[in-house]
Amino acid sequence: MSDKRITVVGGGAWGTALAIQAVRAGADVELVLRDRALAERIDTSGENDVYLPGIKLPEALRATVAIDGLRESNAVLLVTPAQHLRSTLSKLAPHWPETLPAVICAKGIEKGTGALMAQVVTETLGDVPVAVLSGPTFAQEVAKGLPAAITLACSDRNLGKDLVELIGTSAFRPYFSTDVVGVEVAGAIKNVLAIASGVVAGLELGDNARAALITRGLAEMSRLAVAMGGRIETMMGLAGLGDLTLTCTGTLSRNYTFGFALGQGGKAEDILAERRSVTEGVHTAASITAVASKYAIEMPICSAVDQVANHDADLRSTINALLQRPFRDELETGK
Repeated sequence: MSDKRITVVGGGAWGTALAIQAVRAGADVELVLRDRALAERIDTSGENDVYLPGIKLPEALRATVAIDGLRESNAVLLVTPAQHLRSTLSKLAPHWPETLPAVICAKGIEKGTGALMAQVVTETLGDVPVAVLSGPTFAQEVAKGLPAAITLACSDRNLGKDLVELIGTSAFRPYFSTDVVGVEVAGAIKNVLAIASGVVAGLELGDNARAALITRGLAEMSRLAVAMGGRIETMMGLAGLGDLTLTCTGTLSRNYTFGFALGQGGKAEDILAERRSVTEGVHTAASITAVASKYAIEMPICSAVDQVANHDADLRSTINALLQRPFRDELETGK
């Protein structure tokens, strides 16, 4: 057995891929799921046939529904969908040691409260160590061991460096940052912009339009991140531009494919009903309007995604309204 132990909470594709990566980094890993039947099947077959079929899981990975192993862990990777993180942590709270680091791997803004995930952790677990793992990664590629780089953000530099060593390998390279807020905002908003990029592709509006959308979307992301206390440099890094580019161009992205289906004429409700995995950008889009209003930030692309994805707005009319906006200086702050 290894002297490193990591608990991964959430047995979807990304949680399973991170569990595989943690084993590669030399840890014994518990993958905590809600579905007992799936956990038993994973332990028996060595495969997550629902969320990551065809990928053989390492022997040092054990699937379970129990949460009594937290006290032996060096860190817990929280990979439940953003909108379910609060309820998940409420169940974990009685078992959580106050010194155990919570590594947030979910990307989103909580509906109703407008809270980032680090705030949700603090409100449910108290003053435990918090870090955020975010960046341009597709679960299938990480699970296969293909090269990837990612940002690990933590306000405690020493803890952050320890976590980098805990999960990093030559093919999975965490870059350290102290900008927790900036990394969280970037990870949340890029999902909304990926939906817009998928719409552009689905409507066959062209590569020029997609390049413009990514660039102007980055401007929206940057304005809100800085207003909330993040750093502009983070928007130009892996968690910002890196993740935005991947999610807006890669067909493995759930948010991109959701937008593509919208552009092809699908209805949001019907598309989501056919999916097992959560499309986080839809929920985050619903939170953006209130958060942007609070900080007096203009976010027209994100607002348009919200109208189409959550309020059944006409797609063509919404795009036309965006195109009819007044011309402006490129570097205006938008406040």
